[in-house]
Amino acid sequence: MRLNRFFGDFDLAQKTLRISDGDFLHQVKNVLRLGAGEEIILVNGQGKEASAKIAQYGKDFVEVEILEVKENENEPERQVILYCAVLKRENFELVVQKAVEAGVSEIVPVISRCTVKTGLKYDRLKKIIKEAAEQSGRGIIPVLREAISFNDALAGAKENTANILFDASGTKLLMSDINNLVQQEKEQVGIFIGPEGGWSGEEIGAARGAGVKLISLGKLTLRAETAAMVASYLVCRG
Repeated sequence: MRLNRFFGDFDLAQKTLRISDGDFLHQVKNVLRLGAGEEIILVNGQGKEASAKIAQYGKDFVEVEILEVKENENEPERQVILYCAVLKRENFELVVQKAVEAGVSEIVPVISRCTVKTGLKYDRLKKIIKEAAEQSGRGIIPVLREAISFNDALAGAKENTANILFDASGTKLLMSDINNLVQQEKEQVGIFIGPEGGWSGEEIGAARGAGVKLISLGKLTLRAETAAMVASYLVCRG
């Protein structure tokens, strides 16, 4: 049976925990209706998780017994930063959710030349990230950055070991290309996904000048959110 997972600032070194967090209490007691004796998974967001058993409910707390603590082994071996152009709200939310499930460690919203929508609801996006991390069995909650310009994103990406911009003008997608760019397990890789209207010629030129590898996802025209999900999975798990 698949156990429900919860992220929080849990001290997993303790034998019992009394958790007073309102959201957590509401979720386990009122939404999931978990009773005493039922097991859950607590994740501290730093790579450790514990199986725990609900001992009792109080007026404003739930007490759990820690059964076993272990390292989370589900995280991808490479760190992937997704630089995604801001899309329409529901499309960007879908990208964030699926990119987290695919394994990205960081999401950077990018304001490109063809960006139409710029308003982001960061609280809602962070909630989506947390829930996607819990659902997919992650050991960390990926970081959501503030939106930045494409040029600032390129400048910041210089700290990455490798960077890939996905565009129809790029070279044909071969997994060997991606693997050659990310040869070592612990490398940090940036992937760039453009807006609905695609990258501008100036942006593509700037990316080439910055040494970013341009790769095409194929002959078919993908929606921006589809491209983001496919690229995230290929680089995280390739």
